[in-house]
Amino acid sequence: MPIVAHQKEPGIAEVVIDHPPVNALDVDGWFALADAVLAAGREPENRVVILRAEGRGFCAGVDIKEIQAKGDSALIGVNRGCFAAFAAVYECEVPVIAAVHGFCLGGGIGLAGNADMIVAADDATFGLPEVDRGALGAATHLARLVPQHRMRTMVYTATPATAAELASYGSVHAVVPRAELSDAALGLAREIAAKSPTIIRRAKESLNGIDPVDVRRSYRFEQGFTYELHVAGVADEQRAAFVEKRGADTSR
Repeated sequence: MPIVAHQKEPGIAEVVIDHPPVNALDVDGWFALADAVLAAGREPENRVVILRAEGRGFCAGVDIKEIQAKGDSALIGVNRGCFAAFAAVYECEVPVIAAVHGFCLGGGIGLAGNADMIVAADDATFGLPEVDRGALGAATHLARLVPQHRMRTMVYTATPATAAELASYGSVHAVVPRAELSDAALGLAREIAAKSPTIIRRAKESLNGIDPVDVRRSYRFEQGFTYELHVAGVADEQRAAFVEKRGADTSR
């Protein structure tokens, strides 16, 4: 199973992405992640959820090979799956801590950007390679992590930012050695788990209510351009180049 959920401690649930080699999730994986996060938040005794990953990195985004193999149905499915997973993190009834190591790319940005807090390993990098993959999306969530002009530069150039850079903006709570990541996330979770569950739930609801941007609507708008690029045939060339490990035709 690419998604594993369990009770870490009383009041603290943990949802783990474990889908080798790079935690790039297929359609089913995104929906499974959404279900696991929402279920953890609905548990009355829980006060906080830790979202982390096993393996080389936090999340490399969507499974591009699935889209290339199945076409329209997979693209529509993964768009809906990502929307569901990002929304689940945002709408989870309790705060979500993203514990990020290695690469956090594409869909990983959607998860981390919608989390309430981020603890990162010192090897973590955050990026949107979408322009190089024939897609758009999750700039909504990247804009929650970096300033506007930095976000635009990262989208246009597809270059990542380090955990240390995000910490300088205040969007990453702490940067720790990789070996200490789980303990750091758990320590922060324990601080929250010591609070009243009723108050914590209302705090999460109230903070979502005062957000200046509706992340669900904003992300859905972005997704429309991904499908436009797909229909135009531009996206297929970018995805094929990625799968075939060659340079893409960028003439159009």
